[in-house]
Amino acid sequence: MNLSYWERAVFFKNIDVAVIGSGIVGLNAAIHLKENEPKLNVIILERGIFPSGASTRNAGFACFGSISELTDDLDKMGLETVLALVEKRWKGLQRLKSKVGAKALDFQEYGGYELFKKDDLIEPYLSKIELLNQSLKDIIGAPNIFQLTNHKIKDFGFQGVTNLVFNKSEGQIHTGKMMANLLQIAKDLKIPIYNGITVKELHQEDQHVVIETANNWRFKANKVIIATNGFTKKIFPDLAIQPARNQVLITKPIPNLNIQGTFHYEKGYYYFRNIDNRLLFGGGRNIALAEETTDEFGLTQLIQNNLVKVLNETILPNTSFEIESWWSGILGVGETKKPIVKMINERVAVAVRLSGMGVAIGSLLGEEAANLILE
Repeated sequence: MNLSYWERAVFFKNIDVAVIGSGIVGLNAAIHLKENEPKLNVIILERGIFPSGASTRNAGFACFGSISELTDDLDKMGLETVLALVEKRWKGLQRLKSKVGAKALDFQEYGGYELFKKDDLIEPYLSKIELLNQSLKDIIGAPNIFQLTNHKIKDFGFQGVTNLVFNKSEGQIHTGKMMANLLQIAKDLKIPIYNGITVKELHQEDQHVVIETANNWRFKANKVIIATNGFTKKIFPDLAIQPARNQVLITKPIPNLNIQGTFHYEKGYYYFRNIDNRLLFGGGRNIALAEETTDEFGLTQLIQNNLVKVLNETILPNTSFEIESWWSGILGVGETKKPIVKMINERVAVAVRLSGMGVAIGSLLGEEAANLILE
């Protein structure tokens, strides 16, 4: 189906910047463009009815890194790079709270925890607590961020957990409310969002970028921002980013649920939190990394059975629960956790590879991509 003369003349004419992806990065990029240059004609193209990657399908962790994640990153990237990355995540969280408002986000600073079992090699991580606390003090603005809190294991009711490391500066948000508020800000700025449009290819032509969609539409924009994270290889197959599917469940309300906070387990491959007297639990892709390196939504019996097993044996061993629903989300990851924010050419910018830290870093990356375009 071709665009009509009317559609082309009204909806897709004289586009200054087309933002591809209406998740947290894309929305923040478009909002930043309009706030700084109100006369720009900025549009957003989104393949789904909602932002259909991870922005409305994640766990809502306002986190910047568990003790095992940061320690492993120290070995791979060095202290300076890790601190720069944490600073970006922390600033992104502050930017998000400033733009949307802590109350509108339903932000709760309950802190974050990481679980370790008997056979886990916790000594390398415990030995880094003092270094990280000293190094992060000026970034976060608080001392003793990481603390060993083994006395709380019994309070939470975990089984087989021998060590618990607390991060007092982390919290949780309601990602549905986050996205609804960002969409409203975009609407107030009169930024059109066109849903159901999958971008297939981009071509530079004269002083424009030609956008080709999956339904064979063609139209032009002066510049483009790619904010498609785990789906980016569909447009740029050579970019160093891979999709990663995470499967998630939520229970029905559990009376007297005694778990409060955000929790990581097995180097962040498992994660859970409380929400509305329920437990949200996801992850487990480490038991099937090849199969879960996909941008196809879906559920597998292997992961589902594994998540239920961990719930029964470790997290809620003495608590009756029923699962209300399941879903999946698509992350963008790579060999390094450093995001990709750069100009692909003189007219196309990308802001992708959030490595599961979209809530923390998405606002900042969107603004950085917008600034590249404004420059």
